[in-house]
Amino acid sequence: MDYKNVYRAWLEDPAIDEASKEELRALEGNEEEIKDRFYAPLAFGTAGLRGKLGAGINRMNMYTVGAACEGLARFIESQGQDAKDRGVSIAYDVRHFSKEFSILSAEILAAHGIHVYIHTECQPTPLLSYTVRKTDSFAGIMVTASHNPKEYNGYKVYNYEGSQILDDWAKAIESEIGLVISYGDIKRLAYEEGKEQGLIEEISQDLIEDYIQDILELPIHDQSIDKSIKIVYSPLNGAGNKLVRRIFKERGFNNIHIVKEQENPDPDFTTIGYPNPEDPKAFALSEKLGKEVGADLLFATDPDSDRCALEVRNPEGDFVFFDGNKVGALIGYYIISERQAKGTLPENGAVLKSIVTGDLLAAIAEDYGVECFEVLTGFKNIAAPVNEWDETGEFEYLYGFEESIGYNPSKFVRDKDAVSSAMMIAEMAAFYRAQGKSLIDVLDELYEEYGYYNNRLKSTVLEGIDGKEKINRIMEEFRANPLEKIADMTLDEVIDYERDDTGLPKSNVLRYFYDDGSWYAIRPSGTEPKIKVYMYSVGDDLEDSERKLTAFENATDDVFASVQ
Repeated sequence: MDYKNVYRAWLEDPAIDEASKEELRALEGNEEEIKDRFYAPLAFGTAGLRGKLGAGINRMNMYTVGAACEGLARFIESQGQDAKDRGVSIAYDVRHFSKEFSILSAEILAAHGIHVYIHTECQPTPLLSYTVRKTDSFAGIMVTASHNPKEYNGYKVYNYEGSQILDDWAKAIESEIGLVISYGDIKRLAYEEGKEQGLIEEISQDLIEDYIQDILELPIHDQSIDKSIKIVYSPLNGAGNKLVRRIFKERGFNNIHIVKEQENPDPDFTTIGYPNPEDPKAFALSEKLGKEVGADLLFATDPDSDRCALEVRNPEGDFVFFDGNKVGALIGYYIISERQAKGTLPENGAVLKSIVTGDLLAAIAEDYGVECFEVLTGFKNIAAPVNEWDETGEFEYLYGFEESIGYNPSKFVRDKDAVSSAMMIAEMAAFYRAQGKSLIDVLDELYEEYGYYNNRLKSTVLEGIDGKEKINRIMEEFRANPLEKIADMTLDEVIDYERDDTGLPKSNVLRYFYDDGSWYAIRPSGTEPKIKVYMYSVGDDLEDSERKLTAFENATDDVFASVQ
């Protein structure tokens, strides 16, 4: 159906509330905005739903979320009574409409006779994963748009293992969503009535305490570390404030300073705008406080507290941003080397990283006799082998991470976890501090031993229909015309994860390897209107590695500029 007809149908639909219709009437004459809201439904995939808030089929609202949940409810019904009885765990972050979407989901699921466990205040995403596993739920829902701007929200679905769903579930749920003909067909049972009937169960503090206690079982060292290390922490007005601070306190890290302007939940993120701690700009207020108090480390977690970012004070007193590749490799090295030193490193130990993450951890793992596996982007793909190893016992999971500042040092959460990661980073820094080293010193030692691994990421935002089409054209240009020579690097191998037999599920990712061990990858984001170029170099020193990265960036920029 033409987008104009869908727009008019919404205006005439008796199931749509008057406020939404008023919002749409105000768009009269703005054809581009109407088209963007109605040209296609908001897609449901392995990342669930994510989009801008607002009225329309291509927006996050009570109707699109309601249809998604109705589809999920019908899918669970198709799995039998046991799935309904095991039920669904629900949590939400600080964003606009997060709580409303959570309550809506609980009411829809309850109307289908599906048991619901729901958190009653905003919580970190990893706690949702933990909750699914702890309650033995059949599925989970996390209402969050992670680190997207304030205009966005999202709806992530988890399976009974506590990891985000893979293609099999996503396709089945999407098929059920497609059968929701009218918004008026979506069933709802009033929240209080659902509680009275025992279908909606609010989660107690006891479960959160269990999560805290399980994290406190993770430390490798406790007595031989310098807990006086001075830390500045910012939740970026998100969901991490209570639990991250609680973990620091429980571990005895008492020299903690909170960025007050970013302490409490704020769905508008008024102190930062774009609440993504991958961007060093997110540390502006933290750096200011860090200078005032003489901090050693600056921590920031994103709005749903599954990602954790770090800055480290250098000898000159300035703060140096450590990207996800650096932090991830350091955590992995600390876990592997110190578990070996304590005699607790298993013979079948394994670590996991995504295909667009750097290779330093792989080099470290090989040196210690630990297997390192590569998986597709997205923590669901890191969790999938761990779920298999639970059954087969073939490998023992030690740690997994992605370059996008997502880390998980535990097996009781099957997603990235900023709460446990923040604790592990603090412990690691305090351990090396007791030896007279900073994390900068440790990283330099790793470069000296394994080679100077360096990286650069470039993200290009291309919104709307035209942007999506241009992203497709850019990908096809790279496919058709690989860059055979860049500076003094010669192309050695190409992997097309969409068309080649890689042993992994198909994915629209291209990866180009050069004869010196450097490489770059290009992929469209699965959750944002972006196309990303991941550049990795191995150099003799910093200058050599930077030279190679600049050559990669210039060459790929030229291709982008050539595509109209």
